Amino acid sequence: MTGPTEPITQNNGDAVEPDLSDSTVLIVDDNQQNRELLQAYLEVLPCQITTAGDGIEALGMIEQSLPDLILLDVMMPRMSGFEVCQKLKSDPQTRAIPIIMVTALNELGDIERGVESGTDDFLTKPVNKLELVTRVKSLLRVRHLKRELDRTLAYIEQVQNEQPPE
Repeated sequence: MTGPTEPITQNNGDAVEPDLSDSTVLIVDDNQQNRELLQAYLEVLPCQITTAGDGIEALGMIEQSLPDLILLDVMMPRMSGFEVCQKLKSDPQTRAIPIIMVTALNELGDIERGVESGTDDFLTKPVNKLELVTRVKSLLRVRHLKRELDRTLAYIEQVQNEQPPE
């Protein structure tokens, strides 16, 4: 079967890994130092990194180009991370984008509010580099595999529709 697929690379000869080099991560935080730190931590990954200074700016950027993953600060001026997340998860165009909320908040109510707004994961500040890289890599893999599954299902449907009825 030949259908559209993304490049896949061999990892140590035994596990097939998706190529993350065409992935984009959007970092949204009103604190420039936080954005720069997260960006520096993620430089070990073969993906493009973009940044936004608040939720409104992030939504404008997402409208122009959909990222593959969003690292989203919670406490921001103009629009909180909870509001941004809820808006993105309620839109069919953006609902599948994984969102990791990065927050200093650690109260149970804050976590519940994040889950209710649709976040996929949480990281607590100060962020641990290994934890950040591991979670981002994992969610990018999931995003890649979901896309591959969607393309395969669309291809199967197309092939079935082209088959004459028996």
